[in-house]
Amino acid sequence: MNNYDVIIAGCGVAGLYSAINLSDDLNILITSKMELTLCNTALAQGGIAGVYNSPDDSPELHKQDTLIAGGFENDVNTTSILCEEAKIDIDKIINLGVEFDKTENGDFHRTLEGGHSKHRIFHHKDTTGFEIETKLLEYVKTLPNVEIMENALICDINKTASGFSFDILKDGEHNTYNSLYAVIATGGIGRVYERTTNSAIATGDGIAFAYNMGAEISNISYIQFHPTAFNDKHNRECFLISESVRGEGAYLRNCHGERFMQNYDKRLELAPRDVVSHSIMFEAAKTQSNTFYIDITHKDSEFIKNRFPMIYSKLLELGYDMTKDMIPIFPCQHYLMGGIKVNKNAETTVDNLFACGECSCTGVHGNNRLASNSLLEALVFSRRATAIINERCKTDNNSPLVSANFASNDNAPHIPKGIRTEIRKIMQTAYFVMPDIEALFEGFDRINQIKEILTSGSFKVDKDFVEAKSLATVAYLILQEANRTATENAEIDAIKWAEYELNNY
Repeated sequence: MNNYDVIIAGCGVAGLYSAINLSDDLNILITSKMELTLCNTALAQGGIAGVYNSPDDSPELHKQDTLIAGGFENDVNTTSILCEEAKIDIDKIINLGVEFDKTENGDFHRTLEGGHSKHRIFHHKDTTGFEIETKLLEYVKTLPNVEIMENALICDINKTASGFSFDILKDGEHNTYNSLYAVIATGGIGRVYERTTNSAIATGDGIAFAYNMGAEISNISYIQFHPTAFNDKHNRECFLISESVRGEGAYLRNCHGERFMQNYDKRLELAPRDVVSHSIMFEAAKTQSNTFYIDITHKDSEFIKNRFPMIYSKLLELGYDMTKDMIPIFPCQHYLMGGIKVNKNAETTVDNLFACGECSCTGVHGNNRLASNSLLEALVFSRRATAIINERCKTDNNSPLVSANFASNDNAPHIPKGIRTEIRKIMQTAYFVMPDIEALFEGFDRINQIKEILTSGSFKVDKDFVEAKSLATVAYLILQEANRTATENAEIDAIKWAEYELNNY
């Protein structure tokens, strides 16, 4: 009864869209770590980028904007796929009931965001992710071949001779579930930092599971810090003030109330996110202050309330009226560009293991994601993954599924107190917008120790243990890659300096 053709780990847009596109004769299980709508998808405010019935835009222009934002470190092939196939998936989710805002003449309203040369962001007010998440979820619930398991913690995944075995903890009990194929769609890694815009589920579990199964991890140190998170010094989850607020004309101001982006980039407030975040850090050093604001008070108050009803309401709760007040902001961990390395069909380096959404590394984002490309990536590549699974299932020999054995260690002690807090502090200090090279090397040594303690020790397998182990694994991989990059850059600098001395003395 616990055997499935496909098990999908994650109930965000990538997981739900995978289930929708899988053949209806396949037996599918989707797991949700907590409640169904608690995911990064539901938090996405700005919209979904794409060229769809857009006569003044083109996939090539979208591609060029994506490459520029990504520092030309993008995979050109998958970036082309992303931009050219956007129309397929935007059309499909509209037909599935997703509603995007329209203009008075009935055409879709497309907004502008940082790094885009055209108005190409489809949106539902300022709650686009939630609109897509809830509409896809409604549809998936009607599919008779799909089972959704809510509040189900995946504790481990093992590769077996026939496919995959999942150790799932639900209602205090561990049970094993098996499948021929597995799709990891577990989202990001935000909770490895002290402050993040990510939801509580974003502890990098899927990346850790894939790594332990031997999957290649790529560009995991490519982390995006969003420049306009509400500067909340008291909560781990920081409320995001969408990119689209700057797209509609908001200004960024320093501690003196002065605009400053003109000193750093000719695109001003509409520069890509990494540029703006770095500019804020440079300005902070210049002014000796971490006080910054986003200001849209010069716009019509009714326009602001109608265009950003959720942001307006949330900020009122926090004591700010965005029609009258400048809003305190500061960069905050937001998105992971790297992750589980996949090809153009979302296949990992482990047979029949697929990864979609933020946990994957398709290469489309380069070293910095262009605004509103994340929802699009999740749709395009989860659809491509399911096309491969559907085709392979036609020729599968239906051999019996092998079940792995998992130890729950119910009588073992809990993990030592404070491990996750220590991991977050190390990451926040060592690898923020402007990495601290000395702290980076020291932090890696300590993270490695923590990882070894959790891996080799005997602890009760519960939520605390699983998340701590995932955070330690993800932090280890990030700092390992960052250390390697820092060392290579230092060697290059040393060579350049040696050449300079040789040529000038």
